[in-house]
Amino acid sequence: MSDAKPLALVTGASSGIGFELARQLAERGYDLVVNAANEERLQQAAQRLHSTGAQVKVVRADLRVHEETEALCTAATNLGRPLDVAVLNAGVGQGGAFVDTDLADELEIIDVNVRSTVHLAKRVVRHMAARDEGRILVTSSIASTMPGSFQAVYNASKSFLQSFTQALSNELKDTGITLTALMPGPTDTDFFHRADMDDTKIGRQDKDDPAQVARQGLDALFAGEEKVVAGSAKTKAQALANKVLPDKAKAEAHRKMAEPGSGDQE
Repeated sequence: MSDAKPLALVTGASSGIGFELARQLAERGYDLVVNAANEERLQQAAQRLHSTGAQVKVVRADLRVHEETEALCTAATNLGRPLDVAVLNAGVGQGGAFVDTDLADELEIIDVNVRSTVHLAKRVVRHMAARDEGRILVTSSIASTMPGSFQAVYNASKSFLQSFTQALSNELKDTGITLTALMPGPTDTDFFHRADMDDTKIGRQDKDDPAQVARQGLDALFAGEEKVVAGSAKTKAQALANKVLPDKAKAEAHRKMAEPGSGDQE
């Protein structure tokens, strides 16, 4: 890859919010390093991204695996050019009662959402610190602001990311590195299907446009904001309500949206 343009890394870039973040970064003049676990879907996404005129380096890596995460870090930072933007977007979820869900699925959430984000951030922050410049966007969620009944581990993982991102933002406030937490609400992606939540109220409700979420996230990133609730007016209103509602009330509200079978109720 040449270094005529700035360079951005996007994880979870094969679909949904991640693809839109990559596409819009390309439209803003960035070359890309894109990652996902599914080779076929990632290659299809890369073909679409090439049409923007960006150079696109594809790195298939399963972020549940330490060695593959490390390989992605190396690929993104050893191109002989600086990494200007890192979008740490990859994430997975699992719905259902904690007593019923498989332990392996819950640990996968921790591995992808938490462990791999910390791993990538450690490498990326040090890479950017070497020249005191760079921007990092971490996909959190408004789920970070509420106890996630029937998504207990997922919401907790997003609470970790929210705290982690804002803590690093404070640590680095006197440097040329900025961090922004992107907080979407329910968005029109395949997340809820993959999380076995098709029969829930939240799985069936109208959802936000991933292109809108990505645009608001990138606007906040380049404005140097610490966090942004992205999506529709309904999502932003929910985030405001979550600031004042007690946790017990938020947990009960989440239960009504995420409990298995809730989408079948009148």
